[in-house]
Amino acid sequence: MNLQETIEAVKPLDREAMERTKKRWDSIAHPLHSLGKLEDALVQIAGITGSDRIDLSKRALVVMCADNGVVEEGVTQTGQEITLLVAENLKKGQAASSIMSQVAGAQVVPVDVGINSQSSIRNRKVAWGTKNMAKEPAMTREQAVEALEVGISTAQELCREGYRILATGEMGIGNTTTSSAVASVLLDRPVEEMTGRGAGLSTEGLKKKIAVIGQAIRLHNPQAEDPLDVLAKVGGFDLAGMAGVFLGGAALGIPVVIDGFISGVAALLAARLCPLAKDYMLASHLSKEPAARLVLDALGKEPFLTCDMSLGEGTGAVTLYPLLDMACAIYSRLGSFDDVEMEAYVPLD
Repeated sequence: MNLQETIEAVKPLDREAMERTKKRWDSIAHPLHSLGKLEDALVQIAGITGSDRIDLSKRALVVMCADNGVVEEGVTQTGQEITLLVAENLKKGQAASSIMSQVAGAQVVPVDVGINSQSSIRNRKVAWGTKNMAKEPAMTREQAVEALEVGISTAQELCREGYRILATGEMGIGNTTTSSAVASVLLDRPVEEMTGRGAGLSTEGLKKKIAVIGQAIRLHNPQAEDPLDVLAKVGGFDLAGMAGVFLGGAALGIPVVIDGFISGVAALLAARLCPLAKDYMLASHLSKEPAARLVLDALGKEPFLTCDMSLGEGTGAVTLYPLLDMACAIYSRLGSFDDVEMEAYVPLD
């Protein structure tokens, strides 16, 4: 599916499946809604998949990897070579998110959507990194669409392989800079409010990062009502790839997990392109980045976890999988009130 076909394929959630799932929760021997967001998550997933028989056993973490030309402006603590290094470690199972995914039973799928080097991971390269947005648009509009469609096609491939839930992650030095720029424009908030230290910037480094983002926005004047314009002018290929995964998941009836701030901005881009796509997203955690809460609020999402994480790579997203496993186990295995000869709880005013 191309971008437009994908957007048109997204439908409202299946309310009947959601109601059946809620009734199942209410029938099993526990205080009503006592598992809170875990119950809500399975109800939402039923609406996404169209079935109250929930099976999340085959799951993946999709990590979009790309370089960002704005690194030239000295807005990061490390150089672009780290993007390739971590991308290769993802494939080898030696990155942080790889190890966490092993624990969570998830397959890691790293995708080269724009690394500025030759890599050995899944090659869907749109270009050898974006341009320096402080001097010229990060990418063309056509490249933005192409990168979105990399994410869509990746979701399609994984759907055909039987994956039932996808988590999103990224690897791209400089991508907190691009994410802050995109979020500032889409949410119409000051750059200072949307920009954090990323992977450990000093106070002086943070000031420079804010100045560079402000310069890029003033230079290109991205239009908030046109998400593709914002993405092309001040975004990144990794952001676009993740946004495509969110859109592809929504079109295919697969839940997609938001990671932290960067993934959240990609989710926001997807939601601006297709508002219904929000219903297919789950927010894993609240990132330590200062604008993370604002992004989740804009999406209408409440995170499951607050761990002060900011590592990226999808490390926050995969932490949700064990929680969902426990919810599924209770949902499918806990007996009803009748089974345990217990008086049923009833709603109280």
